[in-house]
Amino acid sequence: MNLRNTISSSPMSAYQWGIVVIAAIMNLLDGFDVLALAFTATAIRQEFGLSGIQLGTLLSAGLFGMAAGSLFLAPVADKIGRRPLLMIAVLLSAVGMFGSAYSGSQFWLGVWRVITGLGVGGILVGTNVLTSEYSSRRWRSLAISIYAAGFGIGAVLGGMFAVMLQAEYGWRSVFLAGAVLTTICLIVIVVWLPESIDFLLVKQPKNAQAKLNRITAKMGLGNQWTLPEKPVPTAVTRLPFSRLLDQTYRRSSILLWLAFFSIMFSFYFISSWTPALLKEAGMTVEQSVSIGMMISLGGTVGALLYGLLATYWRAKSVLLFFTVVAAGVVVLFILSSTVLWLAMVLGILVGALINGCISGLYTLNPSVYAADIRSTGVGTAIGVGRIGAILAPTIAGLLLDQGWDKQDLYIGVAIVLLISTVALTYLKSYQGDN
Repeated sequence: MNLRNTISSSPMSAYQWGIVVIAAIMNLLDGFDVLALAFTATAIRQEFGLSGIQLGTLLSAGLFGMAAGSLFLAPVADKIGRRPLLMIAVLLSAVGMFGSAYSGSQFWLGVWRVITGLGVGGILVGTNVLTSEYSSRRWRSLAISIYAAGFGIGAVLGGMFAVMLQAEYGWRSVFLAGAVLTTICLIVIVVWLPESIDFLLVKQPKNAQAKLNRITAKMGLGNQWTLPEKPVPTAVTRLPFSRLLDQTYRRSSILLWLAFFSIMFSFYFISSWTPALLKEAGMTVEQSVSIGMMISLGGTVGALLYGLLATYWRAKSVLLFFTVVAAGVVVLFILSSTVLWLAMVLGILVGALINGCISGLYTLNPSVYAADIRSTGVGTAIGVGRIGAILAPTIAGLLLDQGWDKQDLYIGVAIVLLISTVALTYLKSYQGDN
């Protein structure tokens, strides 16, 4: 009997849902850690006397770290395991937050933000893979959507707590609170989080069978499982990254990277530029910020909505639907920006649909690669997406300087979303594990 097929076809146990909850909590803390600088930007700018460019560089530092963490920490998980990677990544994130809290200059704050981003990038890879591997086929999309929604929830709750903490204790308290919470999360991982079953089956580290049967017993699947025959190593060991572009994975990797880049580019353009563009269009600051909040609120709902729909229909089909509808709603949103109530309603829809697209990518991403390079594949795709996230605000600014108006920009974003539709149409999952 095949354990992977048994997990995929069996009902999910409380133990498995517990792993999903831990992953969601880690993602929630990621949302807080990544956006802590945005919550405290005004106070930091005043204390250090930063220009707009200097503040922008600090805000980008975390994103650069996330991209690097996703790209370069991910292969570590395929060598030493998902659980050790998560412990390393959470430790990096906690250290980065502690360092940020006690930074005495712009330079050191930037360094600590990069370290925080490195940790968050590694966490995104590890939690995405673990959530997918511990979920059954029926509930996998919902489980990953619950995990993905954690980031938005962390951003919203983090913003609320940041206001209260700053008012009472100053901006450094926000980073210190994030550091303490992340450290508690590290303790939970060390005590409770198991290793990836697929890693134990494929890599077979020391005591793999005993660890495997302890885990399966907690899942209600018994403790009599044996390890399959370990593959014989080839004479030439290829680098994990090069395998992503070999004959087996080349087409799928390129299509997946294109989809991640397009959707993350669109998401970060809308998140970063919408309030400013709406203000320039004639809205008050309060109105433009309110619509920005509506987009964030819709994002949490959209992540969960995708998961529910993908429970009943094919995950890929639901994702394709979300990308097409998102492209249309983005255009309607900017054309309706003169009507506040309609812009708010469409803002919620934009946030819901694009965040649903991100949940869909996280759902499909692990299925594209075999277990032995899954973390590398997942991490590289997320890293490429982060490159899109970094470029989006800058490219939008350059186009504005070239005379593009807000309608042109949002129509451009709609086209970028449709590029992801084309890429996803031809994307296929890896069939070997099935």
